This record gives sequence, C-alpha cells and structure tokens, in this order.
Amino acid sequence: MKEKDSSSKPTWRPLTAKSCCAVDEGDTLFCGNFSRCRPSRSEFSKNVAPLPSFRKLSFSDVSRSSSVRIAEDLAQSFGPDLYDFQLSELRAVTQNFSAHFLLGEGGFGRVHKGYVDESLRHGLKAQPVAVKLLDIEGLQGHREWLAEVIFLGQLRHPNLVKLIGYCCEEEDRLLVYEFMPRGSLENHLFRSTPRFMTLPWGTRLKIAIGAAKGLAFLHGAESPVIYRDFKTSNVLLDSDFTAKLSDFGLATMGPEGSKSHVTTRVMGTYGYAAPEYVSTGHLTTKSDVYSFGVVLLELLTGRRAMDKSRPKPELNLIDWAKPYLSGGSSRRLRYIVDPRFAGQYSVKGARLLAHLAAQCVSLNPKDRPKMPAVVDALVALQQYSDMAVSCGQWPPSAKSSSRFGASPNTKGRRMVDGSRGSGYRKSAPAAATAKKV
Repeated sequence: MKEKDSSSKPTWRPLTAKSCCAVDEGDTLFCGNFSRCRPSRSEFSKNVAPLPSFRKLSFSDVSRSSSVRIAEDLAQSFGPDLYDFQLSELRAVTQNFSAHFLLGEGGFGRVHKGYVDESLRHGLKAQPVAVKLLDIEGLQGHREWLAEVIFLGQLRHPNLVKLIGYCCEEEDRLLVYEFMPRGSLENHLFRSTPRFMTLPWGTRLKIAIGAAKGLAFLHGAESPVIYRDFKTSNVLLDSDFTAKLSDFGLATMGPEGSKSHVTTRVMGTYGYAAPEYVSTGHLTTKSDVYSFGVVLLELLTGRRAMDKSRPKPELNLIDWAKPYLSGGSSRRLRYIVDPRFAGQYSVKGARLLAHLAAQCVSLNPKDRPKMPAVVDALVALQQYSDMAVSCGQWPPSAKSSSRFGASPNTKGRRMVDGSRGSGYRKSAPAAATAKKV
C-alpha cells in the first residue's frame, strides 16, 4: 500500500477541552471522559465572568456559561462556516416541529425535517435539512451537543454528514444538518417495508467503502479522532447511497505523542464496542476498526450485532458467525450470507469480505488492519462478478438452510436495484436494537 503524502492530511488542530464529571486522573484530552450527564436547567442560564478564546474553553467552562455566551464563543470560532439559528426560525422551517415532519428519535432527542433558503440567511442554499432537538430530560444532553458542534464545525469530508448550523437559546440546544434522503443503514438492513427494500450486493459494498473512507479520514487527521460509536444507525445514506457518518456526540481525540491509548469512561453500544475497551476503558483507533468489522458482518449476513429475538447461540453476531469466517470455504460461508441476496452476490467477494471482517474483529487490537488498508481491500472487491446463483453455490440445501437460520419461505422480495429475489429471511424486529453500554 502506498504511503499517503503528508501534505494531503488535514491541517486542523482540534479544540482542547477538559472533561467534566468523573475524570480519570491526567485525562485532559478533548471529550476524553465526559459522561452522559448534563447541566441542570439553572446552569444553562447561569452567567459567569468573560471567558478566554473559544479554543481554550473546557467543557466545564462552557457548561456554566449562559446560552448567549456559548453562542458568541461558537460564532467567534467558526464564523461563516456554521449558521447560528434562532429557535423561532427552526420552528418555522419545521412547522413548529410537526409530527408530520418527524424523521426519528434517539438518545439525543427528536429529529425533524425542515426546509431552508436564502430568505432565512444570506448565502444559505435552498435545501431540505434535518433538525435535531435536544431532549432536556434525556441522558446525552448538552456536552454531546457541544461535541458535535466542535467536531463537525471543523471537519469536512464527503463521507461525514455536513453540519449546517446550530441553535443555543436558554435551555434549548438544536443542530441543523444536511438532509439524508435514504435514512440510516440500520433501516435498510433490518426493516421490511416498501421504503426500505433489500440492499443488493453492489450497494452494500458501496456503503461499506464510503463509511470506511469516513473513518480513515478521522483516523488520519493531524490529531486523530476516535469516532467511538460506529454502528448501522449512525451511517446515513444520501440519494445515491453514499454513506456518511453522523452523530459525533461520543467522538474523542485519539492518543498523541508516546501514548498508546486514551483511557475513558466506557460508552458506546453493546455488540459494537471493542472488547478491550469494554473491559479496560482503553480506547484507540483500533476500537473503531472492531466496530467497523461488526457492521461488515451485518452487511454480509443481514443480521443485527445483538438480537435478543434469536436463540441464545445466535444472539451475538460475532459469536455466531466467527466459526464460518475462517478457512476460506465459500460453501461453508454461504450458510451465513444474507439469504435475501438470493444468490446475487460475488462468491469470491463474499469470501474476502468475510476474511476482512474477521481481521477487523480480532480480539488482539494489533491484529486489526488500519482503516486505509480496509478501504483498499473493499475497493478491490468491486471487480468481482462471480455471482453465487450462476456458480452452483445457491441455494444452500434445505436442511442446511434450516440449520443455519435461513427462512424456507423466501419468495418475492424486491431488491433496491429493482430485481426480484427468490428468497429472503425476515429481519429482526426493530425493537431488538442493541442497548447502550
């Protein structure tokens, strides 16, 4: 693999900040150990003495600032790169946060669709947007809102969702992003509705490549960024299925200098978090690589990382799939490949993808590849066209299909590309999403 020209690396230097709440001794890296707590209602409106420049602010400083002061600091730091919206403006563009415009809801709060144009701000492109509204009573709160503004206010890449602006008024905290019309990868993989049709092999590869490029960009910055919460629900898709990483509330700066890792409070999602991070709190870019490997397996198998609706041996995707990933046997691997492909997947491509996923989820972080190497490996898979259905490797025998969890009743599912598959396995219920760590 060719070495990247150092001049091509991002030159931004992140905002430094101390952690609030329970901080590990000596941990002063940005977002290094903040918990999901948030200031009280009174703290949101509390005035303090003038603060130093924004690039020297700590989380605790900003948390105690008035909303006016926070907005001033953000505006001073980011200038015209981000728009500072008023709450009344965002109410207008979402029709008062109408339920008809609701896109989804998560730990941060609700997300509504809206429309903006130059009449709202000079130079603002007319476009649909996604407006994320902080749940004041929620767990994630102000600090994750601030982390998103800080990271996405500085980072720009085709595979990161674009932050257009923010709102900080009294207790209200909102974020305004570019609208991603295809929604999340999670919905396309695990929800069986006319809107979310089965993703074909080529589209899944494209999504994996885009997401990998996003992580590679974060890890390759002058000061590496660890995403920390890579999962299908945080991979959003635009109209042509280009993948973009969203939700930077748990992102943190990687180790610098001679340090090998960052020690943080364990946060993330069960099933995706690297085992060494869960057990020790030691976080590195290889923790993201593990999470990416889990998502690769979800793309390959069509199963969730954690699915309590399945029998105990199949509850954890890694534990269930690992025995079939090694050895290079395409015939063995086909029993865990998503049956909704109906044989329309590359035999060699699937075998190499499985091998790559196995490397990414290795228990030893040193055995996991770096994200640029993952990108190269995935791009190489696009050349293969040996479809299983035409190579005599589809379908698996009825006995084996039953044994490995494929549904025998598999007729009539339409793929995203318009073709009609001969078989599919019902996805797990939406309610079976993995729990937070």
